[in-house]
Amino acid sequence: MSGLLTFSRLIDGINTRLGRWLSWLIVAAVIVSTTNAIIRKLFDVSSNAWLELQWVLFGIVFLLCSPWTLLSNEHIRIDIVNSMLPKRGRDWIDVIGHTLFLLPLTIVMLITSWPFFTRSFMIREQSQNAGGLPQWPAKFLVPLAFFLLFFQAISELIKRVAIMRGHLADTASGGGHHASAEAEAQRLLAAAGLDPVADPKPH
Repeated sequence: MSGLLTFSRLIDGINTRLGRWLSWLIVAAVIVSTTNAIIRKLFDVSSNAWLELQWVLFGIVFLLCSPWTLLSNEHIRIDIVNSMLPKRGRDWIDVIGHTLFLLPLTIVMLITSWPFFTRSFMIREQSQNAGGLPQWPAKFLVPLAFFLLFFQAISELIKRVAIMRGHLADTASGGGHHASAEAEAQRLLAAAGLDPVADPKPH
């Protein structure tokens, strides 16, 4: 089990770093969109390439950050049902859901999206809009995203089984946005040399 957990940590590390880096592209998309809007209003000039670039930037974040979303437990789930179940039941839902639904979905998407990309790449497909961007790099994002999501699903399955067998303590990745934010805040406080658990002194 230790070998599988090492493999899981490697996957988590890759997708966490990738997610944190690529999430900054949201800022780039906002800058591109704002600049394009200002130039269009002031100079009555527009560019299809710049318009399509902001779509591609959003697509990169939406697709390639999806494994990080799964790792952080920010994916959509039916909380009203999940919260009514005991911990063991929630663990089994995760195991069954990853095994019977998420993993098969990623495999199907990989099989079907790869020809979707290769056909575009072979003909060096360009945008149908005048002055637009090449289309094949954007289409490559689909198989790449599901490739990364496949391995993140494997990682989540390994961790959930390890937790159920008592080989791993339940981690912050199962706590959603608030747990992740709290863990990040504690990390920053520790890095600043402050005690994150100490109560402030009364004045």
